[in-house]
Amino acid sequence: MFKHVFATMQDILQDIIIHYPHANDTERKRLDEQLAKLKHFSDQFIEEWLQFEEKMADFRDLQQQHGGKPMSAIPDMQQQQAMAKAANYPKIISAVPKAPPTPSPSGLPMQETASEQSKDWEAAEDLHQFMSKGQGYFKLLMFRDAAKHFQDAVTLFPDDNRARLFLGMTFMHLQEWHEAQRHFQLLVEVTEHPKWRALGLNALGCIQAVRMNLVQAAQYFEQAHEADPNFTDPLANMKSCEQHAGQLSLYFGSGQL
Repeated sequence: MFKHVFATMQDILQDIIIHYPHANDTERKRLDEQLAKLKHFSDQFIEEWLQFEEKMADFRDLQQQHGGKPMSAIPDMQQQQAMAKAANYPKIISAVPKAPPTPSPSGLPMQETASEQSKDWEAAEDLHQFMSKGQGYFKLLMFRDAAKHFQDAVTLFPDDNRARLFLGMTFMHLQEWHEAQRHFQLLVEVTEHPKWRALGLNALGCIQAVRMNLVQAAQYFEQAHEADPNFTDPLANMKSCEQHAGQLSLYFGSGQL
């Protein structure tokens, strides 16, 4: 779950180590800010993990008091297989598009050559790398860096709706409303995923609200709620628009990613 986050943290830290000794004052200040973000995230993760371990220890005591079998530190074979299956569960939901088979002179599709298959695998691996690094920067709130990787993913696979969703949400946090609007308008037109459509419509509503087009914003929020009634951010945004007194509190929906 956190593998891509820590892989990105390792890359950022290594980059800081390489450039810090030769950086000027301005660049060193930027590297210090990056390091502070890494430290904050690391401390936060450790604190949450310790709290989780304390609860697990309390449960083990409770389990023994009620005669339950203590949890083994080493999973059995079935558990190992289940964990391996879970680890391999595809993280990228939207399928990587495949090129249609090239017809032969006889009109029958020809088998993909080994070279073409290799290119498909390389492209899929590149997409995975771009998305993993982008998500890592996104979770570290380093949205400018995240945008670069998500843009590479969208350029490589324009039909990958998940990459476009992350790119649009990154532009929302960068307050680049025009770019965010462009990507979310395209997303809501093509996606069949209810949650993604709701996220896109909610983001479009937020953009209109920022521009103080509150009637149009409310329409988008209503459509977002209809697309996914379990997604509550549009209702909160609609209420904020109705009650605003010169200031709006808007939920982009990035917590759903």
